[in-house]
Amino acid sequence: MNRYHLTHVTEFHYDGPVSESYNEVCMRPMHDERQSCLSFRLTTSPASRSNPHRDPFGNWVHQFNILSEHRHLTVEAESVVLAHESNAVAPATITLSELDAQRTELAEDYFDFVAPTAYVPHHLPALNELAEAAELASGSTAAGFAQAASDLIHQRFSYVKGATHVHSSIEDALKLGAGVCQDFAHLLLSLARRRGLPGRYVSGYIVPGGDGNGSASLEEVIGGQASHAWVEIWLPASGWFALDPTLGAPVGLRHVRVAYGRDYGDVAPIRGVYKGHAGQHLSVDVRMRPALDSDGREQLKKTASRPAEHSTEDRSQQPEQQQQQ
Repeated sequence: MNRYHLTHVTEFHYDGPVSESYNEVCMRPMHDERQSCLSFRLTTSPASRSNPHRDPFGNWVHQFNILSEHRHLTVEAESVVLAHESNAVAPATITLSELDAQRTELAEDYFDFVAPTAYVPHHLPALNELAEAAELASGSTAAGFAQAASDLIHQRFSYVKGATHVHSSIEDALKLGAGVCQDFAHLLLSLARRRGLPGRYVSGYIVPGGDGNGSASLEEVIGGQASHAWVEIWLPASGWFALDPTLGAPVGLRHVRVAYGRDYGDVAPIRGVYKGHAGQHLSVDVRMRPALDSDGREQLKKTASRPAEHSTEDRSQQPEQQQQQ
């Protein structure tokens, strides 16, 4: 079975009283032909009423305000998601030369997913060697280039929690040779877009498999401690092709999609501002109940809270965003 119960809890503890907190949450899983969001509930403490709307990319965003004085804020998003079985279809073998002939048309039709962004610059000299290596390993096809670029990132960069921060650009990961899934997704987007392939950032979760394979421990870190991120690349005549450069494995039923964007900046799980002079301490807790086991029982995988400290100046501040690990 591929039915998952997800709970994402974010807690802000302030050093002193704050007020007039205005926030946006992007945590409701997608509902489409590939997965069904069977239920979603957002609760806050102090209590508030949320106002949902769709953003320009079709994602659900919930806005809420806490106007009274408070010293803590808890945001809990709870959802039940059903992942649908689907027959994997190999992408069409459009050649890179055929892709080049369509670059102008693709840039017009998918401008948001081709243009550079602050997180995803295109023309860094350090990207040249990676791009050339992906081209050589591509088999001269667009799909081959996308897969080769993803494989190279997985092979050459080390997954190191805390190596970068939430506002890091790919320059940091390139210098360090390390990062987290947010960095690897941005790297893949940069390589794809500079080659003329539209690419979009995917925010979501991965449910740990616990099947004893070599990637199980990495999946526990990624899926257990924070939200996950990967990439979808548009291939002419095929559609969106999903790749996970962090795991180096196919995107499947355990990848739960929440939002699409140009980069992380479009899909941060929570962001906002508050009025006050207090600093804040952030903790995040993600819990997952995978499918029923063979005895009909749900197994709860609970993570430890991940505390982080962030000092603010004596003015209105933006709460710390959660880096996608």
